[in-house]
Amino acid sequence: MSGVPAEAVSAFRIAFVPGVSPDTWARKWRDRVRRVPLELLPVPDEDQLAVLLEGRADMALLRLPVDHEGLNVIPLYEEVPVVVVPKDHPASVFDEVSVTDLADEHLLQDPDEVPSWRDVAAEVADGSRFPVPPMTMAQAFETVGAGTGILIVPMSLARLHQRKDVVARPVTGVEPSRVGLAWLADHADERTEYFIGIVRGRTANTSRSDVPGQTPRSGTPKGGTGTRAARTTGAARKQRGPRRTGRR
Repeated sequence: MSGVPAEAVSAFRIAFVPGVSPDTWARKWRDRVRRVPLELLPVPDEDQLAVLLEGRADMALLRLPVDHEGLNVIPLYEEVPVVVVPKDHPASVFDEVSVTDLADEHLLQDPDEVPSWRDVAAEVADGSRFPVPPMTMAQAFETVGAGTGILIVPMSLARLHQRKDVVARPVTGVEPSRVGLAWLADHADERTEYFIGIVRGRTANTSRSDVPGQTPRSGTPKGGTGTRAARTTGAARKQRGPRRTGRR
C-alpha cells in the first residue's frame, strides 16, 4: 500500500467482541496513521470468525480458542472468570468461589462452554438438566437476576452487563478466558503488520513497519534526519576542538 494516493486507501476495519476494548490501540493508530482511517466494528461472540471469513473486517479481537485454519492468531491476554449469581445468593458473601461449590447450580449456558463446571455439575451427571432457550447475554444476566440460574463469564462481560440484582465473584477451578488478535493468513499487509506493532507496545520510533498509506523516505536511516544531523554536528565540533571562552 506504500505510495498509494490517500484517496485510494480503504479504511482499516477492526472487529471486537463484547467486553474487549480496542480504544487505546485505536487511539494510537489514529495519532500515527493519518492517511488510513480506522473503523471499529462491534460484533457478538458468535460472529467473531464470520466477520473475518466474510470480509467484513480486516482483523478481529476475539475470544480464544478458535479454529486456526486459514488464520493467523496472536494470544494477547487472559481474563479472570467470574460467576454471576442473584444478589441474595449464598455465593455473594464470599470474595471468590470454587467451581465445585457450584455443582448444584443451573448454568444458563452450554455446559461445553465451561468444561470445568460441566465435569462436576449434578444436573449433567444425573441427566436432569433441561435445555436453555437461546438468549442474548443481556437477557442471560436478566435471567440470573430473576433467580433461575447462574453464568460463568469473563470479568469484562460481567462489568459490561452489571445490574443491581446480580453480583459477580471470581471463580477458581475454571480456565481463564483468553483474548487474541486474528486475521486471515492470506490477507496480511502493511496495515496488519503496523497494528500488530501497536498491540505489542511498539512506539512510533520503534515500529518495524512503514506507516500505512505513507511513502517510505528512502535513504533516511532509522532515527530520522534530526538524529543524523545531531550526530554530524557533534562530530564536527569534536574535530574543531573546544571553544575558548573569556577575555584575552
